[in-house]
Amino acid sequence: MPNVLITGCSSGFGLETANLFLERGWKVIATMRKPNPAILPASDNLVVLPLDVTDPSSIASAMEKAGAIDVLVNNAGFGAAVPIELIEPDTARQLFETNTLGTLAMLQAVLPKFRKRRSGVIINVTSTATLRPLPLVSVYRASKAAVNALTESLAVEMQPFGVRVHIVLPGRSPETQFGENAMPHLRGLDNPDYKPLIETMIANFRDDKGPVTHSSDVAEAIWQAATDANAPLHIPAGADAVQWMA
Repeated sequence: MPNVLITGCSSGFGLETANLFLERGWKVIATMRKPNPAILPASDNLVVLPLDVTDPSSIASAMEKAGAIDVLVNNAGFGAAVPIELIEPDTARQLFETNTLGTLAMLQAVLPKFRKRRSGVIINVTSTATLRPLPLVSVYRASKAAVNALTESLAVEMQPFGVRVHIVLPGRSPETQFGENAMPHLRGLDNPDYKPLIETMIANFRDDKGPVTHSSDVAEAIWQAATDANAPLHIPAGADAVQWMA
């Protein structure tokens, strides 16, 4: 039975992905900063572990308890919608520490074992926001674009060792808590120059009309990356993501 370790399973894409892999007979190590096993179905194939990707001791503890894994899904992350002029330095640092350096730390935790046994799959979840300029999410875009670049180079490095590497790029998903989690970091509504742009962005993100990405789209894209030896390096997830990739 193959094993998958998924970061950021408390909601959204990570939770949906954990459910999908459980339904399809895999052993799932679902990790969260604050473990809540009740959000997933009881199963002998499920292990729920605490994991903060910004904390080396937390990573080490989770990896020790997880044991051998076949697939790593780096999904943990968060967003912030702030004009570049107004973003707090601490928020910018947190974005890179979680989205970029957290992904890097998880890679370094599993790559030695994958390389030595000449097998394994790495799946990094980023965003189609990295594919074209968008206002107000500049630092978030930069943190995820850095993961794209990291992953593309990693794919070349790991090819001789039989380790597959993939990027899953979701589109806009009103189903997730991305917008709500980004709101505490919002700045600029009291600035008459930025207020119209911010209000338009918020309305657009909450609009569920037209093509969007569903959590199930992302879970299926991750499943494809995990199980299809011929899956491409870049995999769009969601109808809008497919359009953006095109």
